[in-house]
Amino acid sequence: MINWVSLPFSQLTTTQLYEMLRLRVDVFVVEQACPYPELDGKDTLEGVYHLLGYQDGKLVACARLLPAGTTYDHVSIGRVVTKQSARGDGLGHQLLEQALQHCQQLWPNQTIDIGAQEHLRAFYARHGFEAISESYLEDGIPHVDMRRVS
Repeated sequence: MINWVSLPFSQLTTTQLYEMLRLRVDVFVVEQACPYPELDGKDTLEGVYHLLGYQDGKLVACARLLPAGTTYDHVSIGRVVTKQSARGDGLGHQLLEQALQHCQQLWPNQTIDIGAQEHLRAFYARHGFEAISESYLEDGIPHVDMRRVS
């Protein structure tokens, strides 16, 4: 059972912030061997929410929910990540479903854009996203922009 919490930056505890940043760095920087600017200044912006998923009191998944105009013209979901040891039982799908539900609550009936790693195109397509760009390199990893129209 996953306990989901969605908070703006100002309401994150220091422990929640540390765990979230550690999980993102563990996966995006260490596991994927991709040095990139994790602290991009968007976490603290007005209207940005952080979706955190806890299992047995430990952070196992998180995503960043961004209002329209922050990263894309539309609402967007980013920094979608699951802990390596918690994968294999559909946690990624649960995380994305929760992210979509929270976006609907925060910004009803809005189009959502994402910058997906190319190898996850089918994963996001299962949740209604369609590719809207050609493949491109971002921090050395193939990505594709995708959109889910409400």
